[in-house]
Amino acid sequence: MNSRSAGLALGFSSAGHFFAHLLMLLYPTVVLVLERRWGMSYGDLLSLSLGGFVLFGLGALPAGWLGDRWSAEGMMVLFFIGTGGAAIAAGLTDGPVALAFGLAGIGLFGSIYHPVGTAWLVRNARNRGRALGVNGIAGSVGLAAGAFVAGALAQAIGWRAAFIIPGALCAVTGVILLCCLRGGTIVAATVDRRSEPEASRNDVVRTFIVLSFTMLADGTIAQAIPVALPKAFAAGLTGLTDGGTLDAGGFVTLVFLVAATAQLAGGWLADRFAMKAVYVFAWAAQVPLFILAAQARNLPLLGAMIAVNYLGVLSVPAENALLARYTPPRWRATAFGAKFVLALGVSTIGVKLVAVSYDGIGSFAPLWLTLAGCAGVVAVAGLFLPGRLRRAAAILTPLPAE
Repeated sequence: MNSRSAGLALGFSSAGHFFAHLLMLLYPTVVLVLERRWGMSYGDLLSLSLGGFVLFGLGALPAGWLGDRWSAEGMMVLFFIGTGGAAIAAGLTDGPVALAFGLAGIGLFGSIYHPVGTAWLVRNARNRGRALGVNGIAGSVGLAAGAFVAGALAQAIGWRAAFIIPGALCAVTGVILLCCLRGGTIVAATVDRRSEPEASRNDVVRTFIVLSFTMLADGTIAQAIPVALPKAFAAGLTGLTDGGTLDAGGFVTLVFLVAATAQLAGGWLADRFAMKAVYVFAWAAQVPLFILAAQARNLPLLGAMIAVNYLGVLSVPAENALLARYTPPRWRATAFGAKFVLALGVSTIGVKLVAVSYDGIGSFAPLWLTLAGCAGVVAVAGLFLPGRLRRAAAILTPLPAE
């Protein structure tokens, strides 16, 4: 494996992370346009995306298995072209049923990225924490751009363009990757660039059990927040916006752009400090912030959401590095697939919580309090991961450089 091929693989993996989140999060902002155009309630329209979110999670396990058994590179080509094509199809629909199928297609093909793209990245990286941090920034930019791109394109051209233009760019990226593979510029990675001693069986089992539990809770949070924010900001930042689609989308973009910077910090911490300590701290600190969000409006609400998302993103490189460290390489994509089945598929309850919370009482306060409980569960469960958890004053004592 040459360094040029590995570098390009990291680049395409990051592009995939960007598109995976961008395309999945176009619809929550498009909903604000369709409410007026189609005369449907926010909850009913949002429910059209449930199939896509379910497939985004449930498809991860078979996608990961295929990535391990067939070809990670081939699966990435399928991801780019399939997800982009499904987004274009969603933009060409004329009614709720057809749109639901288009969104399901985005979710199905989008499910390939997290198990396959993350494992591909880990295999090609020497400094995993840093690589996961850079890759995470790309995903966070996709999260941030989703609301803004959808709002800007829907307002400037129409809601269909919000799907068609990003979808076309994603598909073109897949064609470029295919050309690189056929031309030999990128070659398949068969072994890890960085070797580590194999973890004990007990630590492998312990990590999988604990992370399986925590991913149910943090997956609910990860699903609910991006879906809820456009509507939460349109309703809760009335002192800062006029309630318009573009204004709400712009503040959502701000939240995720600030959070994106946490990826590098999280990667740096994952490479140098106790990953378990970083993971537990990041989730415990979110509990009071969610409680604040349940009572806040305008700037306090915006500040709480910025801090919550920053801490959530900070935990991601540590979580992925823990899973990579305690998973045998031959099963890594499958393990990441299992992670996202739990975090995204089972936890699509988060999407339903958003719809029920707002349509039920016209407020997201019950949602934020529920998510506070989820964050607390993750922090407590994280204490049972392998490794030592240092005292609070010593959390930042560095581990030997890797």
